[in-house]
Amino acid sequence: MRVQRCLGVMAGLWLAMGGAWAAPSATAGEAGAGRALTIYNQNFAVVRETVPLSLSAGVNHLTFSDITYHLEPDSVVLRDPTGQRALQILEQNYRADPISQELLLSRYEGKTIDFQTRVGDHTEIVPGKIIRSGYVPHNTAFNYDQAYYAGQAAYAYGGGGQPLIEVNGKLQFALPGTPLFPALADDSILKPTLDWTLRTDRAGPLNAELAYVTGGMSWKADYNVVSPQQGSDLDLVGWVTMDNQSGRTFENARIKLMAGDVNKVQPQHQYGGGFGGGAFAARSEMAPPVTEKAFDEYHLYTLQRPATLRDRETKQVEFVRAQGVHSAIVYVYDGAYIDPGQYYNWTYETIRSQPSYGTQSNPKVWTMREIVNSQANGLGIPLPKGRVRFYRKDADGQLEFIGENEIDHTPKDETLRVYTGNAFDLAGERRQTNYNLASGNSMLDESFEIKVRNHKATPVEIRVVEHLYRGLNWTITEHSLPFLKTDAHTMEFHVPLAPDQEKTITYTAHYTW
Repeated sequence: MRVQRCLGVMAGLWLAMGGAWAAPSATAGEAGAGRALTIYNQNFAVVRETVPLSLSAGVNHLTFSDITYHLEPDSVVLRDPTGQRALQILEQNYRADPISQELLLSRYEGKTIDFQTRVGDHTEIVPGKIIRSGYVPHNTAFNYDQAYYAGQAAYAYGGGGQPLIEVNGKLQFALPGTPLFPALADDSILKPTLDWTLRTDRAGPLNAELAYVTGGMSWKADYNVVSPQQGSDLDLVGWVTMDNQSGRTFENARIKLMAGDVNKVQPQHQYGGGFGGGAFAARSEMAPPVTEKAFDEYHLYTLQRPATLRDRETKQVEFVRAQGVHSAIVYVYDGAYIDPGQYYNWTYETIRSQPSYGTQSNPKVWTMREIVNSQANGLGIPLPKGRVRFYRKDADGQLEFIGENEIDHTPKDETLRVYTGNAFDLAGERRQTNYNLASGNSMLDESFEIKVRNHKATPVEIRVVEHLYRGLNWTITEHSLPFLKTDAHTMEFHVPLAPDQEKTITYTAHYTW
């Protein structure tokens, strides 16, 4: 069963109307006032704008060309926002291949045309037969770009974008000069165009509302975090970065950004800041440039000022700023290194029968940052997913980059835990000291010895994480330090270490099944 689209603009497009109709024509004015965008972080957007129409009673024919190259035709809604006039689209045609040199070449494939070329101080006309134009429609090129960025460049392009011209009986992968075409046909267009046949119940001007879904637009969040020379408190600045690859510029648009995992049916052919003055809004008299609110099951971020988003442009806007945010630096030693590819499709039975499973030792201790996203901690707003970059001030005041990672959508009052790299002066080692599978294959005892070392000049605490991967039913029969069971398969030892100290943890796990 086909999953239904989740956006309301795609449902119930047309108004039912009846009666006898004439067939006059109408014109669509230039859209302007009321232009708005809602951009989703899944490479699409909803466009809404006011379209001035001059209509006659009955059937009207009009075209509108101030649209994107990646408009989804079946998402179009055209209506009277006041609900006072009946308006019905009888037929809609969407054309997204404006006239270009490549398109005209494609129309003359298999034919011979003239090319003008410069030779010395004069020009010459060279006839050439167009074997292949190299033309790639805009939507196809957009999908090729998606495949390219997904690492499928050879498949996506495959040389199909190169023209192939026969000149004097020989083939060449380049135009021999500037092509000279006959006059344009009457149905040629210079911009993507919607061609409508619609009817209405009375004549007169109408400021209609046009809404549609388009691809080629996206946004993402980025966070820059700065720590002082000493300590774990930090300053945080969050940016939203909007990217417009839709083929159209939006002047002075009201822009909203939707954060969350919105379900959207994908076409089958798709592949695969600076730190200035000021404080977070709660501590400042300045209005925030972006406001946030819950919307359905998602969160909506609204830019407070209209903005112009040009085609092929990336625009950044600050949306959160906080100072003195408390964070904790957490060191984690997860000593059991398991290569998922090496043990692909293994079952509990094979895992239990192989003593060496999961016994490779990882020597690295991870550095993590924990930040509570609460109002008391200077934050307390839903944080959209994005990249977090960490910096620390050096003794000379300069910022040095110390790691980065991605965070998922994080509600308020949740705790962020971000891996930033491996600690240089901390080390660990782990080895299996006993493995005993009972003769009836119903019980297993396994023992480990774990060593962690602190070579820093300051004390630290390392969280030693152990995974109980041999079975679901287990108990710890011996342990040298207290531990915390964090889930059905995991436990942690919290190990304090003085400077230049080493500690050894031992435990035995007893499995039954």
